[in-house]
Amino acid sequence: MADKKEQHSGKDLVADWERLAKVFIRPEDDASRATLIKYMERILFGLHDFLKTHVGITEAKSLRELSESYMRTDINEDPEKKLANVITCLINETAPHAVNVASPYFVGHMTSAIPFFMVHLKTIVSALNQNPVKLETSKVVSIIEKQVLAKIHRMVYGLDEDFYLKHVQNTETTLGVFTEGGTTANLTALWMARNAKFAPKNGFRGIEHEGVPAAYRAHGVNRCVILASRLVHYSLRKAAGILGIGNDNVIPVDIDDACKMKMDAFEQTIEKIRSQSPGTCILAAVGIAGATETGTVDPLGEMADICFRHGIHFHVDAAWGGPTLLSKKYKHLLAGIEKSDSVTIDGHKQFYMPMSCGMVYFRNPYIMDVVAYHANYVNRRGSVDLGIKSLSGSRETNSLILDSALKIMGSNGYALLIDHGIETAHAFAEEIRRRPDFELVTAPLLNILTYRYCPEKTREDLAGAGREKRCRINSDLNKINRDLQRTQREAGNSFVSRTTLQSAPGCPESTVVLRAVIMNPMTDMKILREILDEQQSIAERLLSTGAD
Repeated sequence: MADKKEQHSGKDLVADWERLAKVFIRPEDDASRATLIKYMERILFGLHDFLKTHVGITEAKSLRELSESYMRTDINEDPEKKLANVITCLINETAPHAVNVASPYFVGHMTSAIPFFMVHLKTIVSALNQNPVKLETSKVVSIIEKQVLAKIHRMVYGLDEDFYLKHVQNTETTLGVFTEGGTTANLTALWMARNAKFAPKNGFRGIEHEGVPAAYRAHGVNRCVILASRLVHYSLRKAAGILGIGNDNVIPVDIDDACKMKMDAFEQTIEKIRSQSPGTCILAAVGIAGATETGTVDPLGEMADICFRHGIHFHVDAAWGGPTLLSKKYKHLLAGIEKSDSVTIDGHKQFYMPMSCGMVYFRNPYIMDVVAYHANYVNRRGSVDLGIKSLSGSRETNSLILDSALKIMGSNGYALLIDHGIETAHAFAEEIRRRPDFELVTAPLLNILTYRYCPEKTREDLAGAGREKRCRINSDLNKINRDLQRTQREAGNSFVSRTTLQSAPGCPESTVVLRAVIMNPMTDMKILREILDEQQSIAERLLSTGAD
């Protein structure tokens, strides 16, 4: 059992200054050093072989069984294990029950393989242990971070050389910030939008100082809303709750058959709010560049133009799709993103960085002044401390990893990965269309698609069915696809996720679909065909068992 205390021969391990000094600066003994080198060499120079050997897609052992091995809640007074024992335990007991997201057969989520050199970079960054909240704990790292932010800002907005020369190392302006992930990046964007909208006026010192009720009174509103596609990431609802807007006030806008926001519905929603609820402030609208469930991209240029006409902050959640801008072949799919007021991008998605790294960028380099915080011991007025205008305080210097990766890969290297994902997803969609037992539900725009097990005869029955029969058939299909996905996951050979999309017309029940995310460069059509073959075999077995 993982929690059992080890039995040691001879003298028990004791927490004293002599041992602490050894632990703090180097492995305790030759055995610890040998174990560390043995595994770190494999990880540093043979990462994917190591993962293939020691980590599975899933493990048959249930979560209930696993949890029973981790019931101890006391902290031992003295050390329980040496470094060598801890590492061996991680490799032999923990890793087999983790998930090998690096496997080319793992095509179910937005977490994938990372290049082997990312482990080296992460190790160096951890060893340096810089903290960009304050120049005194980061120095040149803060300067590098501002440069990296300018590079990605230029990728998104493409402003002229003079703009970037002015702002790249300007201590008075901010092009963006690193965050812990897309959730905090989206929160930061809406935080800026909220504070800019409810700025100081007529004795009111601003919403950041006086709070939401005072802000509403000062600006003559009684409600604040955010408009977004029905497919918007749930982090937007979190942000609305945290900012005091209320997550019920994230207003969903209808989508079309391609899962993109309808522009007529978007304009109609704005006009309805303005005409029927004059006390309602439309704080922001959110466009998606790579929807979590379907990978689709909203009409960003049209949304931006509408928002500009109505004076609405336009934020783009490009946590997934942002790096597509590095692809000469497919950057046009994000056309209009350069018109946005703010953009979220995740480094741990299609920049292939380790967990976790988010970023948010702003067209206006002065907008983050609305959240400047200072303290006498840190983030002093007039300093260049990066923690002045960020939600995060202390944090890891992910900027060093991204900066190094951009130098190692170049934009063309990243473009190869992006192009492979998109083109393989499109080829996978064609394979699904060719198979009579599967139905493509949402075609890929980028590299995410959804489909379901739905034999040709069943599709014919659906097409000619009335409402009641259609709902009954769809309910049966939902069960089969849920069971299929669960069975395949538990078998441990491959992994495709599942989600539920909104109801088909005339049917109250939503549609359970299988969701594939193609981002591992080692995933090819041979593997994807094997995954479909396995799914078909599982579905036939489930139907046969059910019939019995």
